[in-house]
This record gives sequence, C-alpha cells and structure tokens, in this order.
Amino acid sequence: MIVTRKWLEEFINISKISTSELCKTLNSIGLEVDSLDSKKIASNVVVGKVLKKQKHPEADKLNICLVDLGSNVEQIVCGASNVEEGQFVPVAKIGAVLGDDFKIKAAKLRGVESNGMICSSTELGLPKLNDGIMVLDNSIGELILGKELSEYPLLNDDIIEIGLTPNRGDCLSILGVARELAAYYNLSLIMFEKHINYERLSIGQKFIVDVSNFDSNLAYKAVEIKNFKIDLLSNIRLATIGKFKEHFEIKNSLEYVMHSIGAILNIYNSNQSLMKNDFYSFEVKKNKDGIDSFYANNEELSNIGVNHKNIIEDVNGDFLIEASYKDPETISKLVFDKKPKTSEIFYKTSRGSNPNITIAIDYYCNYLSKFGVVVYSGSKEFLDDIERDAINLSVDKINSIIGQKIEKHEIERILSSLSFEIKDSVDNLLVVKAPLYRHDIKNIADISEEIIRMIGIDNIKSKPLAVDEINRVNKTSKDILKRNKVRFKAIENNFFETLTYVFTSKEKLEKYGFKTVKESLDLINPIVKELNTFRTTLLLNLVEACSNNFSHGIRSSAFFEIGTIFDENRVESKKIAFIHSGANALEDVCNAGKPKNIDFFEFSKKVLNSIGKFDLVPMDKIDNSFIHPFQNANIIIDGKVAGFISKLHPSVCEDYDLNDTFIAQIDFEMIKDDKVFAKSYSKFQTSIKDLSIIAPKNMEFRDIKKVIDSIKNPLIKQYNLIDIYSDDKLGEFESLTIRFTLQSDEKTLEDEDINLVISSILDILKKDLNITLR
Repeated sequence: MIVTRKWLEEFINISKISTSELCKTLNSIGLEVDSLDSKKIASNVVVGKVLKKQKHPEADKLNICLVDLGSNVEQIVCGASNVEEGQFVPVAKIGAVLGDDFKIKAAKLRGVESNGMICSSTELGLPKLNDGIMVLDNSIGELILGKELSEYPLLNDDIIEIGLTPNRGDCLSILGVARELAAYYNLSLIMFEKHINYERLSIGQKFIVDVSNFDSNLAYKAVEIKNFKIDLLSNIRLATIGKFKEHFEIKNSLEYVMHSIGAILNIYNSNQSLMKNDFYSFEVKKNKDGIDSFYANNEELSNIGVNHKNIIEDVNGDFLIEASYKDPETISKLVFDKKPKTSEIFYKTSRGSNPNITIAIDYYCNYLSKFGVVVYSGSKEFLDDIERDAINLSVDKINSIIGQKIEKHEIERILSSLSFEIKDSVDNLLVVKAPLYRHDIKNIADISEEIIRMIGIDNIKSKPLAVDEINRVNKTSKDILKRNKVRFKAIENNFFETLTYVFTSKEKLEKYGFKTVKESLDLINPIVKELNTFRTTLLLNLVEACSNNFSHGIRSSAFFEIGTIFDENRVESKKIAFIHSGANALEDVCNAGKPKNIDFFEFSKKVLNSIGKFDLVPMDKIDNSFIHPFQNANIIIDGKVAGFISKLHPSVCEDYDLNDTFIAQIDFEMIKDDKVFAKSYSKFQTSIKDLSIIAPKNMEFRDIKKVIDSIKNPLIKQYNLIDIYSDDKLGEFESLTIRFTLQSDEKTLEDEDINLVISSILDILKKDLNITLR
C-alpha cells in the first residue's frame, strides 16, 4: 500500500508531524513501513509558459519555442511532440542539475540556440506520464511564472510504502491509513466538502436498473461526461502507485478515488445498453456461479466485487456509476468454490472494502464535478443494514492478555478513537461493536491487540512470567511421550527419521492406486506443480526418498516417518511408516563385503521392535499397487487391523530403480503405550522342549496358536515356530516344529511335569484341529 504525505493531508492535519515521526508511528501501530522515498525537484527548474512555437528549419521533429520565465523570455529548442503554445511547462534553466552528469548548458541544436530545457516528468525525478513534456496546471498550486517547482509542496512529496498484512483490508486506502493516524494522534478526520454540479434531470429519468436475487450492497448515480480530463496532480499520484494509464481518463479517475476512499467503484457507458422506452436499461442478477453480476442486453459486463469486465472508454455521453460492497468472507468462499476469473478488484473485496458506499459514490461525484462533469440528481440504492455482533469484554481479561494494567477509561478512549461503538459499560465489563470496515475484529484477543497497537508495544513493561504448575498430563502430552519412545526404538533398529511434505503428486497417487482428496477440497495454489495435492499415504514420499538416495550412490536406506495423512474428505489422521531398501547390513569382513538384502521376516522384526507387539495375517484385499501380491500381511493390534506390511511391488521398484524394498504403514493411534511394570521372575531352571507336529499346508499357524493359547497353562512361558518341513511323502501336509520354554515359579520341573504339559498340548491340538505328532 502506497501513500504520500500530501495525499494523507487531504484527510488529516499532520502538518506538525514530521515524516520520520509518521513512519515510526505507522510501524508502532502495526502498519510496517517498507520504504520511504522523498521526491525533491532540483533547483533552477521553474514555471514557464510557451508563448510561441515554430518548426525547426533543419529538423522535422524539433520545435523552436519562446518561453516566458517571468523575468525574461528564453528561446528553447524542444523535441517533444506534445508541446503547444499557451502551455505552462517546467523549464530547467541554464545551470540546473537534473542528475548525475546532467547539467543544463546553453547549446546550439542544428544551428539554433537553445537556452534551457522543457522537461518531462521523468527528467524531474517524477513517475512517467507520457513520452513528451509534462504540462503544468493549477492542481499543484497557483502557477507563477519563474517560480521554482521545488517550492510547490504537492510536487515535492514524501512517498511511504506500507507492507500490510492480509487482515488489514481497511488500510488499502488513503482514508484507511489516515483513520489509523487520527486514532493514534487523537486528531479528527477532514471531511470533504460537497461541490457537485447537479443536472436538473434525475437518474430515474435516464436509467432503469432492475435488480433481483442479489446479496451485494449497491448504490448508483448517473453523470454526463464531456471532454473529460483529470488534473496533473491526480495523474502523478496515480503513476506513483502504478495505476496511471495514459489516455484513459475515466478509468484513471476510478482508480484515484478507489485508492483514496477504499470503496469498490465501477462505471458503465449508456451506449452499452439499448434504449427501452427512452431509458437506458440495465439489470443486476446472479450468474450461473451464483455471483451478483451486472448485465446490459443479457451481456455480462461485470461480476460485482470479483471481476470488472466492461471496457471503460473515454467518450462523451451518459454514464452510470456503481459503488458496491460484498462481505469478504462470503465472496471469498464463493470464489473458492466456483473458481471464476478474478481481477485486482477481488483482491480488495476479499480483504474488506469500505462498506460506506453512499459516502464513496458522493466522493467520486464530487471529484468528477471538479472537472466539469454534470451529475444527475438522485440515486438508486439497494442497501441492507450491516450489523456487527457485539463483543463482551472484561477489563481484567484484557489486562491479563496485555500483561499490564490499563485503566478502563483509557480502554474506552482508545476504542472510541478507533471508531468502536461502546454499547454498554457496567463495572469492569464492556460491550463493544467494531466499526463496519474492521472485518478482522472477531473476539477479545483482537480488541486487546488494538489497544496494544495504540499504546505501543514498547510501552508495555516486561515482567517475570508467573507459572502456576497444573496437571499437564493429557492426550497431547501422552502422544508426545509415545512418539518419542517409538522414535528412539526405531532409531535403535537402524531406521533414520525423515520428514517430508504433507503434499505430494496427485498423478503418482492415482498411478499407484492410492485414494486422493476430492477435487472440491484439493489445493488451489500448490507451492510447485509436483506437490499438487495432500498426501493420502506416507509411503510415496518415503519411496522417493530412497530413490533419491540410490541415485546418489547409497545402496541401502532405512527410513521412518511419523506424520499426518488425509483421506478423500481431507480428514487428518496420524500414521507411522517404515521403509527399508537394499542390504540388511553394512559391507564388512563378517559378510565378505556381500551383505544379504533384507527379507520380509527381518524387516517385520525391526518394525515389531520399534512399535511393540503385533500379529500378522495375510491380506485379503490389496488396494494399491505398492503391495506385493505374495509377500504381504495386515498388522493386527488388539484384534483390529492397524496397518499393513509388505514387500514393495517389483514394478514400483523398477520405476524408482530400487533393490529389494519392504514397506509398512501403521495407524499411530493404535500403537500401544502400556507402562512396563517390574515383576518377580522364577529362580528355577527353564526347560526347552521341541514339538514336531503334522498339519495341513493350508492351515495357518495362527489357528494353531489360538488353540495352544486356550490352554492357559502358567508353565508355558514362551513358544515359537522354528522350522517348517515338507516332502513328497507328506503330500498335502507339512511338519511344523514348535519350541516351548517351560518354567515353574515354585520348583524345578521334572520329566513327569514336562510330559504332562506336552501331552495336554497334543490332546487339544488333536481334539480341535486333528493335528498329531510327527
């Protein structure tokens, strides 16, 4: 946001405040000054008047001008195509220095003497207005021949650029910044005086505006424009803010007033409408996207507050001026959902434009009247009462947020200076309403911030932080402890923690069969095209990380990540994922420099050691292309599927140039974080007993395990499947060897005790599964 000191002075009297002090103030109240540029026209540049112009006899593009400088008349050769007799122009006299190594000297141009130079705006250090000379007018002050331009304050202005945060749309205007300064310095705003050239006819005698089913606040006035041209000062200010467009006077006037007052304005030519019963007929209605739009002859001229499509040409005739206001939250949501084409107008609307459109349209008509524009009396207004919600405030709560005691009367004064409406005041309670243009004020924290801005953050005294210890054990703290515990365990098992973006490639997710976020809930402006959606799995990013390592010559990689993923409805969940690609160990003398690749069971063991106990069951449904069809399993925790573990599909390994790779992804919330309690252990000797049984090949070990567990014999401390054997003689059966660890807490087990336990195991296996001893 760019403001100039003199432009601000049209709204507030800051004549006694230096520019440096203004900048300090703006910084302290949250309007950070990005840059300050002071324009100062060089000395010896004066006001001149072109008395006579004639063509140079030896050059078609040069003119010989006689220029009155007040005290004398000088002959100056000028090459500008727009120089004309009777013009007031800036003249750099002999000896003037306009820049480095640019000193004006007496010269001869094609044999004709030239004593000075008629200057363009850029030669004076001002923004560019045209390709010719700058023509002066009384907008900069009374033009006195021979008076130095450095003595015209409006041309020698201070330009301040402010870096606004998105929530401060109310300061996207000169008026908005002036309001802030007025509140800080306890000054009054200068209200403009109405001097409007009214026509005897009214708007209703010229224009018809039919409205139906709309949400905007709208106001319309009609004007008659003839030979319209705005003044030099307006053009210089527009060029300063980067909005000047040569030969587009009407559009320039709109930009000037919008930057001044902060409201959304548009203008329509009566020629865009067919006459209907001697009236110019227009219509406001919603378009196919539900956006309020302005129509003429069923042609959409603008989406109000979103995109002004109509081309504004500088012609004579009748025009319809429109001032509009849209609630920023409503229009932002609508544009997000429908994604229409937007323009800079939407930037202002979505951040909060000036809701006082009646004042805004009067200001514009007042501005146009200065240049001979005639305004038809009356107006057409379609306004809804905008009511801000009341906010209940506790003075004590405000002081606790600020960290310093501010008296109630001082809080009321500050809020009143910021145009807050104090509806009620009882004891230490306040009921206030924010001004309509402060769309960012929602709660007590926002209001406390306003008070701090006006007091000045440097004036808030620092004090020791008082911390009252409370019970901080909750789900968040428990999750942090569990996360750290899992992290440490994973690192102990030679996994490296990594952190990847929550974004990934939608095309790759779809290629490998992963679900994607619904298009209506997807990213609008991705940081890069390769990261154009929310990730629905951690594994794609981890596979790419392994691939990047492989491309850098690292043949073995093991990573884990604890992070957020999203489902198709953009609902978040926390997962932990593991990946191990390539060799299971480093090359060393123990493996003769040829370590084996990791396998399914070794990888499963590392994952188990990291997250705790779980069971594996074959997957009955594969829903993505990462999972190997024959080496996969669901991870079961407390009888529920918590995730999966699998070898990475060979086709994916080929895509990413990877060796044997294994992956796992588990729901972090389902990982147990049980406390480990110390308990006594038996001092008696353990007994190891191997049991070989014959079972059908199609029988899963978990069925056998379920039967053995049902015995609940306290002597069975542990058992594991240690061998599987089959041959042609066994046919559809195979031999399973299970090793049991038996121990008593009361005595050393004798053979009779051990045989009794083994017999009970064989009996129940025979009974429930028809399994016998080999």
